[in-house]
Amino acid sequence: MTVMETTGTRTADTCAGPPQQNRRPDGDDHYTISEVVAFTGLTAHTLRWYERIGLMPHIDRSHTGQRRYTNRDLDWLDLVGKLRLTGMPVADMVRYAELVREGDHTYGERFQLLKTTREDVLARIDELRGTLAVLDRKISFYADAGQALASERSR
Repeated sequence: MTVMETTGTRTADTCAGPPQQNRRPDGDDHYTISEVVAFTGLTAHTLRWYERIGLMPHIDRSHTGQRRYTNRDLDWLDLVGKLRLTGMPVADMVRYAELVREGDHTYGERFQLLKTTREDVLARIDELRGTLAVLDRKISFYADAGQALASERSR
């Protein structure tokens, strides 16, 4: 069972984009941990840790106890990956997962959490633009200096 299945919350709230169909050629919807590792690039240790801390609770198990991930779980992992890229603290990601499981009445808190994260991302983008401008000036300086040296040597 996935985060979404525990509450009946709509998939649109938990996916980073439209659901992807037929992730595998045979259209299977049950993946082992090693298949998820190959698909996502995450380690098995990370997947187990996500489960332990509450980011991926309720992963189905086979009759032998082997974890079985679904396409919805893969969609959730995609969102978690995007949240990690934003720099969102793990505690906030866990809180977001808890809010999703609690249901629709938590939309306001989820909205605020994501809005705050968005503001942080925009601030980082502004910082990076400033850094990029410095790099561009330095690159331009060295390109001009290199052309001047080459021109001087050819005389």
